[in-house]
Amino acid sequence: MKSKFWQIGGFIAGGVMILFGIVAIFMGVTGFNTTRDAIKNEGITFGSADDPAVAKYAEQWAGEQVTNGDQARAFAKIMREHTLESSGGLTYAEMARYESAANPEDPAGTSDPAAAAKNDSGQPVSNGARDLWVTETALTTALNVSYMAERLAVFGMVVGIALLLTGIGLVILAFAVFSRVLPATESARAMATTTPVTG
Repeated sequence: MKSKFWQIGGFIAGGVMILFGIVAIFMGVTGFNTTRDAIKNEGITFGSADDPAVAKYAEQWAGEQVTNGDQARAFAKIMREHTLESSGGLTYAEMARYESAANPEDPAGTSDPAAAAKNDSGQPVSNGARDLWVTETALTTALNVSYMAERLAVFGMVVGIALLLTGIGLVILAFAVFSRVLPATESARAMATTTPVTG
């Protein structure tokens, strides 16, 4: 009776693992396809290989549309390179809030409103190079997230396959082990009840 209980338990555990594996694979495939479709819908295209940034990070995809996570990550690197060029190598944290009145071309700008260039209403003009970094950060983050989403989808599929194989293994193990144990137990019981007692 106890052996039968363990056999049923093995089948149930294996069945649950197989079910989880199928669900994980389905979710991984769905996430993978959704991510790629979202990237394609943006219509992003790499520049020509004449661009040093494109030649450095995506020469093999020059002129092609961005359609997957690896390409999205490469495009994010290209954007960062272009933004660094426009800011003179300065990052967001290295630039001040306002455009400098004394040197409007300096991307470093100034944080002093009194020293800032003023617009027609007398308000300090924001630092354009710094504002460009804000836009670049938002866009490259989205591209990098799409890369991460694709990698997570692949990881989900791998985990699903592992769960599926583990579940199949449990079912096979339960069947192989307890299909031998149960007949042997029944035979032993039958022999014990039919063996005459001599005295």
